Amino acid sequence: MKKLILIVAIFALNIVQAQILEPVTWSTSVTKISDSEFDLIATATIDSGWHLYSQTVPEDGPIATSFTYEGNGKFLKKGNTQEEEGHTVDDPVFQMEITYFEEMATFKQRIKLKTTDAFTVNGTVEFMVCDDSRCLPPTEVELTFEVK
Repeated sequence: MKKLILIVAIFALNIVQAQILEPVTWSTSVTKISDSEFDLIATATIDSGWHLYSQTVPEDGPIATSFTYEGNGKFLKKGNTQEEEGHTVDDPVFQMEITYFEEMATFKQRIKLKTTDAFTVNGTVEFMVCDDSRCLPPTEVELTFEVK
């Protein structure tokens, strides 16, 4: 009897694990603009059928994508994080005009260096994704940028 309960528990755990959805994966890179300026680039790869929302979303809409960067005294942020042009549609679920991204989205944050030494910038992105039938709760992902 104990073996049967153990087998059922393991089977149930595998089913629960298989249903965890992660339709967005993030990658980071750094591009040198000049001797003192770099772009921190965060790229979202979005599974087919899902969409990631813009940083600019109307009130009472879905959770907007947002970035935070930990200060470390080695750089200054220049302006806000920039995003590519997405798709703007009249969303029937939220009943408003919303901009979102499909397949891939790139976000860039320009920084000005205060040192010539290599360092790491740690950041976080919070985002929400939906498909045609459901939305997932907001998710936070840690980002790491190697400035050399």
